[in-house]
Amino acid sequence: MTSNSSVLTVSRLAALLKEVVEENFVQVWVEGEISNFALPASGHGYFSLKDDQAQLRAVIFRSQLRALSFRPENGMQVICRGRVSIYSQRGEVQLVVEGLEPRGLGALQLAYEQLKTRLASEGLFAAERKRALPAYPRTIGVVTSGTGAAIHDILNVLERRGSGLRVLLAAVRVQGAEAAGEIVAAIAALNRQGEADVLIVGRGGGSLEDLWAFNEEPVARAIAASRIPVISAVGHEVDVTIADFVADLRAPTPSAAAELVVKSRLELESHLDQLRLRLAAQMRGRVALLKERTDGLQRRLRTPRELLQQLRLRQSECQRRLARAMNARLQLARAALAAECGRLDALSPLQTLARGYAIVWREGAENPLRDPAMLLPGDGLKLRLARGSVRARVIEVEQDETGKTLTPPRGERDN
Repeated sequence: MTSNSSVLTVSRLAALLKEVVEENFVQVWVEGEISNFALPASGHGYFSLKDDQAQLRAVIFRSQLRALSFRPENGMQVICRGRVSIYSQRGEVQLVVEGLEPRGLGALQLAYEQLKTRLASEGLFAAERKRALPAYPRTIGVVTSGTGAAIHDILNVLERRGSGLRVLLAAVRVQGAEAAGEIVAAIAALNRQGEADVLIVGRGGGSLEDLWAFNEEPVARAIAASRIPVISAVGHEVDVTIADFVADLRAPTPSAAAELVVKSRLELESHLDQLRLRLAAQMRGRVALLKERTDGLQRRLRTPRELLQQLRLRQSECQRRLARAMNARLQLARAALAAECGRLDALSPLQTLARGYAIVWREGAENPLRDPAMLLPGDGLKLRLARGSVRARVIEVEQDETGKTLTPPRGERDN
């Protein structure tokens, strides 16, 4: 029979177990896979840490979770640093995580990849949102360290190129815990000031830790929100940061960024030189062509005397041609007239008279006599012959074939 003094309550047993566990497992390192990760409104993270044979409940409180450079996700292999405790309300053993690192991939690199994926999904890296640099900038805003090599490289390039640009330096820390906040504030201040035509944001080379400020999400969003086009110039050519993806243009080094800024101006000057040379060549060609035309006109130019002589020659030629044309027309007209005269002569009554015929008129009548019945004996006659005329008088009017005496009808006798 068990005595009452040896019986423990659940709470007491849980407290004893908690005391034993927490005293013996003050700090442990546990490797496993995250599953069932949950992040309620309290901000604490709850998940299970498992391997192929067992699993352990784990919690990471809000303060430690915010300190992580990456975001825990299901399926991630991690190494947890923490202490083991008993959650009395449920009687569960749980791991209170105080530190968390991804296994096989550094925390910073994992945070870099996670942020890159998230911002890309939001469209912050999209080519269509990137703006072209101004063609002829007059003022450049530079966000970098005031004592680092980056600002000296930028100024040396601008001075060497003789660009005559104005530089506004917003000096900031470019590494350390406060660097990201200062960079964000500097970008915002230059945008409010509104004098810069383009911004160069960057620093010289360094390790991933040294360049980490330019992989911070606030810096990326500040670059994306800038109304002024931004050139990212972080590290050396092999260094690529989140700022490079978000910026309107990436330069491999700060010096290259300065060269990109003045590139358009140098290209314009080169283009103007080419246009000047082409214009000069075209002008020379045009002048030579006009000179050739002028020389040709001068060779064709004649004095008034020469023009008058030419007109006289043309007049003489026209007169000769006119005379020849008139003679030819006259000959044709004469031939035509002769032909018409011949035809007219053939039809003339004189030709008939020449063959022995005569035209007879009764004296006092106007029309030639056609009918002998119009005459009476004793009437006077006028005869027209081929070579003159004869006057005669009617002695007798012969009868026609019927034997009748011809008597002119009354009325016709008077005609």
